[in-house]
Amino acid sequence: NVHENLPDPTPSGKSVVIRGKYTYYHYNCDGFQDAGWGCGYRTLQSMCSWVRNTIETSTRDVPNIPKIQQTLVNLKDKPESFLGSREWIGALEVFYTVDALFDVSCKIIHIPSNGDVKKYVSLIKQYLEEYGGFIMMGGDVDCSSKGIAGVHIAGNDAYLLIVDPHYVSKSGSSSREDIQRKNFVKWQHTSEFLDSSFYNLCLPLVKGQENH
Repeated sequence: NVHENLPDPTPSGKSVVIRGKYTYYHYNCDGFQDAGWGCGYRTLQSMCSWVRNTIETSTRDVPNIPKIQQTLVNLKDKPESFLGSREWIGALEVFYTVDALFDVSCKIIHIPSNGDVKKYVSLIKQYLEEYGGFIMMGGDVDCSSKGIAGVHIAGNDAYLLIVDPHYVSKSGSSSREDIQRKNFVKWQHTSEFLDSSFYNLCLPLVKGQENH
């Protein structure tokens, strides 16, 4: 959980964060070179790791990128030419993959362009309180896929706890401190999201275990 020990963005607000454990997947983290196109896959992998840890009976491993592509082809969501490609994936493909591999349904929330992410914070907060799951966020103009692991509300201000998969470690190893210092996990004010972009959220519908 790379967000742990990250200070809240304000001293007076209230945070609701993910329950349970996830593994942070990012560019090139497993030796597979996906910098520049693999952010959706990496966010999906982080979500799968949370789902796998949440479902104690699950024997499924977190899928690698070729496995994700093969799954989407098997589902007839993608053509055979998708295999081995660098095509991006979004919230719907994340939903299909989690459902197919882990038998976990997801909810999709569409935030239209100029829809103001802040208006949807209460829905995200409600989901985190009920399920405590790892959320995937994708968009069009803001096409950088990212994870959401928490929400912080302070008066009229709201922040999302972003888990950004675009981190690349030159040494091949990564530390929570380095990831946080470089702002690949951070609290992002809702005003910092692009009004010109729509966003889709994918929320896995399985309840996370309490943090101890």
